[in-house]
Amino acid sequence: MNGPFWCGVDVGSSYAKAVLVDAEGEVAAEAVRRTGVAFDVVAAALRADLLGALPGAAAEGIARTVATGYGRDNVAFADGAVTELTCQAVAGWHLFRRAVTLIDVGGQDTKVIVLGPDGRRKSFQMNRRCASGTGAFLEEMAARLDTTPAGLETLAARGGEAVALSSFCTVFAKSELLSLIRGGRAVEDIALGVYDAVVRRVVEMAPLRDEIVLTGGAARPGGVLVRRFEAVLGRPVLVPAKPQMTGALGAALVAMRGGEASQ
Repeated sequence: MNGPFWCGVDVGSSYAKAVLVDAEGEVAAEAVRRTGVAFDVVAAALRADLLGALPGAAAEGIARTVATGYGRDNVAFADGAVTELTCQAVAGWHLFRRAVTLIDVGGQDTKVIVLGPDGRRKSFQMNRRCASGTGAFLEEMAARLDTTPAGLETLAARGGEAVALSSFCTVFAKSELLSLIRGGRAVEDIALGVYDAVVRRVVEMAPLRDEIVLTGGAARPGGVLVRRFEAVLGRPVLVPAKPQMTGALGAALVAMRGGEASQ
């Protein structure tokens, strides 16, 4: 497989992702790494990972690279940079081909993007005020409960009755968790309440009409976050097979279009 390929690199605040697509827009290779503090280094490592996954492929086989995400301006080998909003919208239309409302729960922010039946972005909302409703909130709450994000989901999956948190603020919520533990509340129910807090914050951001597509590293198909969204919304939520990779996929598809995006 010698290409041509088009590359998308999504340098997020917690994880960096990269995707290669072929001339049909199909994923030929993908890679994920912790972002760390050297955005340029992790981006270069991701490109090496992609090429290593394709026997016989060489950097010359990558026709164009587009970067997105928190560290998109630090990808030295990129031919262009595009916003996450555009990349998520492009990927959403590529995967579902109908009017949907995309919810991307990212590390630093959460985006709600409404796509029309023609695939164009009709509106969007972003949560930038604080970590509430984001992956960072889940990470901070997991640390307060002395576990990992994966451990938090395991706890929440065993929860029976979610404990309602009174604050979206990460600082206050961490203190509240300690009070709940001291008060004898089951840690599993507290963990479930953490996920509900994320869902409530997102639901307050914008009206969630049409079919809902959930993306981001926390949006594991069949996982707790998906099930809590479904419980609140009262209808099924769609999740791509690789929800963490949609930003990078969208960037690769923009690269294939020559860096232009109609979103």
